[in-house]
Amino acid sequence: MARLTRRSLPAETQALARFLIGKRLVYRTRAGRLSGRIVETEAYPPGDPTGYARPGLTTSNAPLFAVRGTAYVRMVYGTCLTLNLAAEAADVGAAVLIRAVEPDEGVDVMERHRPGVALRDLARGPGRLCAALGITRELSGLDLCADGPLWLERMPHPAIVQVSTRIGLSRDMHRRLRFCERGSRFLSVPP
Repeated sequence: MARLTRRSLPAETQALARFLIGKRLVYRTRAGRLSGRIVETEAYPPGDPTGYARPGLTTSNAPLFAVRGTAYVRMVYGTCLTLNLAAEAADVGAAVLIRAVEPDEGVDVMERHRPGVALRDLARGPGRLCAALGITRELSGLDLCADGPLWLERMPHPAIVQVSTRIGLSRDMHRRLRFCERGSRFLSVPP
């Protein structure tokens, strides 16, 4: 499959979060090509009170203010990493959180990264996804639309998308900004 270009990415956060469902996330490593079909995302549009861009541009969140499709890898709870994509025009802070993928290529490597874990649980949840694929903070700031080790691909069959409220927030929980592939058994939590 061909890599997605910036022109193919919708220029609005919620539209991008929906668009990414059913696309393939690929990471080329020394151990080989690791990939998964994106089955769950969450949108954090400009001005979102729960988003990482909320405080404005900082050294830490600068990738969210870069061009659409730039990776932002963030440590949460001091224990796990999450993969987000800048979702709007440069200088507009917004993100799409990649919450879960259905493992596709390099499953044996993912299983080494997360030994003793069932296939269904390898990459369901943002921290598990990063652990399974071996995504590190060094990838933060990487442009997924450029020629690099992390990118997105179109898949031959479109996904049927279901919308629900976001997960794990203590405020602004009512907004329907979580996008899932209907019927996927690889979601972090059922909608």
